[in-house]
Formats: sequence, structure tokens, C-alpha cells
Amino acid sequence: MIAASHPGPAVAVTVVTVILAVGVGVDPARIVLVGAAMLAGQLSIGWSNDWIDADRDSAVARPDKPIASGLVSRSAVRGAAIAAAVVAVPVSLLLGPLAALVNIIGIASGWSYNAWLKRTPASGVPYLITFGTLPLFVTLSLAEPRPAVWWAIVVGALLGFGAHFANVLPDLDDDARTGVRGLPHILGRRPSAVVAFVSLAIVSLIASVGIATSEPGLIVVAVIGLVVGVAIAIAGTTLALTRPPTRLLFQLIIASAVVDVILLTTAGSSLVGR
Repeated sequence: MIAASHPGPAVAVTVVTVILAVGVGVDPARIVLVGAAMLAGQLSIGWSNDWIDADRDSAVARPDKPIASGLVSRSAVRGAAIAAAVVAVPVSLLLGPLAALVNIIGIASGWSYNAWLKRTPASGVPYLITFGTLPLFVTLSLAEPRPAVWWAIVVGALLGFGAHFANVLPDLDDDARTGVRGLPHILGRRPSAVVAFVSLAIVSLIASVGIATSEPGLIVVAVIGLVVGVAIAIAGTTLALTRPPTRLLFQLIIASAVVDVILLTTAGSSLVGR
């Protein structure tokens, strides 16, 4: 059952959310609620993905998918997805109505991707929404709720957009055999890799400028993050345009995303708007 929840992404997003909550000054008790609400939502999205995609995964004999492998029933995963979503709502409400609303929007966006939008040219929209609302969910979880600064929301959204392409690239062939035609499938492997790298390079630029202007003491960190992020993006884009696609492209996209996440988590209280 755990494997069907996409535990890696679920835990990664939850950890980043908790780190951001610590950085902006959310008190310890509320940090626990922030983590629990985010984890429940992410588990719900992950389980709903495997539940909704069960027939497609079985058609291509995905060995990494528990339902397709016969390790767990589709109905059990469906029940877990619904239960996790139900749990996320009251836990989110304990953080206040605004924080709850934003988290619920993020969860609903993830479900919309699994149920429909992943098969359309608008496949990147749920990622823009779910990741873009993440910094806002964190700052609204403060005892005195505050909005997130605009650049943090943009950074989150573009980071999610890049993550969408990184997530889909390894599965393009399997998706094509089952009729999935999202934006990365329409663009193709090389253009999709370029879009991912460009998105993440823009994230590095915006995050670095935002951090440097908000926290002058972190200017060195911002510059290093910008240089590393852009360097990876340039290397990856060059590779995508000049050589046959390989697993290295996916690894470089992940490395670029990690740099951007580190930049975002170093921003601390500068993520809180006025």
C-alpha cells in the first residue's frame, strides 16, 4: 500500500513544506499540523494516481505499480486515497480557514491532474497550482496568517512546472502506448527537457534575486545558487539539443530542482509578505 502512494514525492514535498514552516517562524505545534496536513494531501494524490491509472499501468505491465503487480487491490487504494483526503481537511482546518482553503485547492488540483488534465495540453496547470500554493499554505499557517511574497509563489509554481516534465519524461513511451497526451507528450522528449531546464533556470534567477533583496546577508548563498542552477540548466539544455535523450537528462533536471528547493528553503522569513 505504501508503494502505491508515491512515497518519495510525498515525503519530499512534506519535508520541504516543514522546512519552510520552520523558516518562516511557524510555532512547533502548528508545524506538526502543517506536516500532517501536507502529508495527508500528498498521500491522497499519490494513491488516487495509482487507483485511477490502474488499467493503464496493467496494460503496459508496470512492475513498479502495486495494483498492476497484484500486490494490492484497486479498491483498497481507492479507499486509502479518499480516506487521506478526508483526513487532510480537518487537520488543515486546525490551521485556520485560509490555510485550509489553500491546501484543499492544492489537493483538488492534484486530483484533477490524475483524473483528467494529465491527458490534455493543460497537464502542467495542476503542478503550477499545487506547487504555487505551497508557500502560501505555509505563511497562512502562522498564528497570525500572512500572505507569501509574490516571488515565492512564482518560484513554487515554476518549480512545479519543471517537476511535471521531470516526472513525465521517464514514462513517455508507456504513456504513448496508453493514449496519454499531456503537454510533454505533445512537445516530445527533447523540447520537454528544454522547457524543464528553462523553467528551473528562471526559478533560480527569481529565487536568487528575491533572497538577495530581502535578506542581504544571504547574498552569497543567492549568487552561488544562481550560478549552480543556471550552469546545470545550460548543460542540460545543451545536452538535450545535441545528443540523443538519456537518463542523464532526467538526473540533471532533478539536480536543478534540488538546487532551487535549497534556495527556497534558505529564504526563511523573507517568504512572508507584508
